Amino acid sequence: MKAVVDTNVLLVANGDHADVSEDCVNECVRRLQAMQAGGTAVIDDGFRIVGEYLHKNRPNVQKGAGNVFLKWLLQNTANAKRVETVPLTELAPDRFAEFPDPALEPQFDAPDRKFAAVAHAHPGKPPVWQAADSKWLDWWPALAVQGVRVDFLCPDDACRFYAKKFPNKPAPSLPPP
Repeated sequence: MKAVVDTNVLLVANGDHADVSEDCVNECVRRLQAMQAGGTAVIDDGFRIVGEYLHKNRPNVQKGAGNVFLKWLLQNTANAKRVETVPLTELAPDRFAEFPDPALEPQFDAPDRKFAAVAHAHPGKPPVWQAADSKWLDWWPALAVQGVRVDFLCPDDACRFYAKKFPNKPAPSLPPP
């Protein structure tokens, strides 16, 4: 198992997203624990992903599956079997040469671009794990065309948030499993 893990997966696993279902929390915890048990996390060489994790989590203060994962990641950054680092070329703040689809980039939340860029730059094209950020439901089809897969860990929650956030838009489709 290899993946680029969006920060919201850690936050949900820590219980820091009040509106998600218990099933969503459990799935995020399960996935992070599985990654620690035998997976490989994929991050960028500038530690932008890790920096965001550190900004939004407290690995040495609070207990929670997301914080435990972050502590594990920090302890394993030099172990290429557990953490793979991908070089990114930052053209401007939150703009990367490796972003998979230049036409999609302006629609993409700037802080989320690094996750798609890392997945695209990695030779194995690992999926991006996404918990409850519903905007990715609009983005995944264009990313898939470029070989970047989004794995929605909480599809029901993401769709519920999407309907609430965009009430005048039709329900989005989900990627095939």
